[in-house]
Order: sequence, then C-alpha cells, then structure tokens
Amino acid sequence: MTRFALTIEFDGGPFCGLQRQQHSPSVQQAIEEAAHAVTGEDVTLHSAGRTDSGVHALAMRSHVDIAKDIAPFRLMEALNAKLRPDPIAIIGCEEKADDWHARFSCTGRSYEYRIRNRRAPLTIEKGRAWHIARDLDSDAMHEAAQLLVGNHDFTTFRSAHCQSASPVKTLDKLDVTREGDAVIIRAAARSFLHHQVRSMVGTLALVGQGQWRTQQVAEALEAKDRSALGLNAPPEGLYFVAAQYPDEN
Repeated sequence: MTRFALTIEFDGGPFCGLQRQQHSPSVQQAIEEAAHAVTGEDVTLHSAGRTDSGVHALAMRSHVDIAKDIAPFRLMEALNAKLRPDPIAIIGCEEKADDWHARFSCTGRSYEYRIRNRRAPLTIEKGRAWHIARDLDSDAMHEAAQLLVGNHDFTTFRSAHCQSASPVKTLDKLDVTREGDAVIIRAAARSFLHHQVRSMVGTLALVGQGQWRTQQVAEALEAKDRSALGLNAPPEGLYFVAAQYPDEN
C-alpha cells in the first residue's frame, strides 16, 4: 500500500463542498470515483481542510492509499483523465511515508478571499468573487482586521454547525490589500473554525463601507456571541490557498 499526497485545484461552484455528502456531488466523491476507475480499489480521500458549497481551492492537500503499483505521475495523469469534465485538477502527486497525513500532519492553512469592488457587474469572475458596488476603504478594513489577529475565542465568527471542540484559535495573519478594484483578504492559521474566514470578511466589509466603526469589530469579538456577527460573506469569493507541513518547510 502506497500513500500518495495529492495537490488539488477545483472550482467549488458545482459541488456541495469538498467533503462527501449523501445526496449531493462533492469533490471527494469525484476523486474517489476516479481513483476507483483507475485502480479498481475503494479509496478514501483525506484532506487538509473542508470547504463549503461554492468555495474553491488553488492547492488543497489530500492523500489516498493505493495498493496498485503505479508511479505518481501516471496516477496524476490517470486521475485527471477520469475527472474530466468536472472542474477538478490534480496538479501535484508524490509518494509519502505511511505516517504522513494530509489533515493531522498539517501545521498551517491559508485562505484568500477575493472581493471585486466596482459598479459594473461581474462577468469572468462571476461565481469566483464577491461583487460589492459600494466603495470600500481597504485601509480601514486592514486596521480592523488586526484586532482579530492572535489567540482569541472566535465564537462570534463561528458557524452554529461548527464541530470544533473549542472556539479558541490563534489567527496568525489577516491582511487586507487593494489591487486596483480588487480587495484581497489573506488569512493564515494552524486551523480555522467553520465559517470563520467568511464571517470575518463579512464583518470587515461593513467596516470598509462605513457601516461599522473599527471598534465594533473588537466588541463583536469580545461578545463571544454569534448574534453579534455583522455579516457572513458569500462562499464564492473564498479560496483554500495552501497547507503547510513540517517536512516541506
């Protein structure tokens, strides 16, 4: 049995999320079915993170265990052939030691949220960015974002359906930058709560539009109450960017 680490890119639009669901198509199901078609084996895909319906990935890290004698490049090519026309691509594949685990060995995860801040409607990026027509003050958003960096109880920014044992997380980075009419929010932490990034982005967007004062972000965090949340940003602007591992630093 060989453990193969996969790097996966996908458009989350057609899927209920990364994780397999009973009655809806998922990225996990598509890859597991492709692996079965290639190897004849029933495999389970384990991933560094979960994504909601409509959320994308630029480089999700996952692994599968396969008994068939096959080289990593051949496996990657075969999986990609079977995955067509689904918007999923295996962009990397390598063998790993048996004790390497895509989820449990992961020491850091990073996300990017994309806002297109313009009056005109989206065309190419429709379904791949959050369109906000009202002017955003990205500097004010960044200033407010720094209040969330560090070790905090993020109950306010946690989905009611979150399965994490604790709402306490350490947020290593939350940066807001403007690139033309694009406002990009980049977040990094060892792990995140369900909806944490989208909840933080939605609240920062209120600051950017002048609907919230900067201090209200701190007050919402301190409330430790989901009802204090300003806004949950839509899923289509969120991208899983990278996962970090000790042996790859």
